[in-house]
Amino acid sequence: MLIHPWDAPTDDAEWQDWLAAHDFGQLAVNGTSGAPPMVQPTHFAYDPARREVLAHLARPNPIWRALEERPTVLLSVVDDYAFIPGPWQAAEDEPPEHGVPTSFYAAVQLTCTAHVVDDPEAKAALLQRQMGHFQPEGGSAPVAAGQAPYGRQLSGLRGLRLEVREVRAKFKYAGKRSEAVQRRICERLAERNGPGDAAARGHQERRRAARSATTR
Repeated sequence: MLIHPWDAPTDDAEWQDWLAAHDFGQLAVNGTSGAPPMVQPTHFAYDPARREVLAHLARPNPIWRALEERPTVLLSVVDDYAFIPGPWQAAEDEPPEHGVPTSFYAAVQLTCTAHVVDDPEAKAALLQRQMGHFQPEGGSAPVAAGQAPYGRQLSGLRGLRLEVREVRAKFKYAGKRSEAVQRRICERLAERNGPGDAAARGHQERRRAARSATTR
């Protein structure tokens, strides 16, 4: 993923706050014996204090053999995307039809070392931590090895603890454009108000305000 200086996070808090609200991604794993890479969509829980990601998948999933051969994986999360028509991006001194179309999006990529969790007690603890993330209001029985209602189902899945080694984040929201062009894009996003437009506009306005504060 190419990250220009104007698309980079302003600080670690920016991508951490965004990732805290985006807990579904694509887990990319190297294929076995020269096979193509495998990509597994999955919910996950990111723990910033421990710098680890928690997930679980069904035991028959073909991903396990690939992880045994090479445990280095990439978790990719992308959202808040919007297509930006060319005329919206045209500079003030050029015709609208000369503007270049582009995509806005936020993305975080975590390079991790995968650790498979098979011990029933450890697996139950991992699932309970996930439950606390996704369902903090409770309402479900505790996950405990050997105890109903979930104990018997633990054998049908395997846990994944992803140890985060590197983080790459990108917020592509016209950071290199002039103030006037950025304001124009914000206005057009508000007018169009399509799927993803409000989130994209929010990122653009927030990052523009942060840049203005640092240059004062």
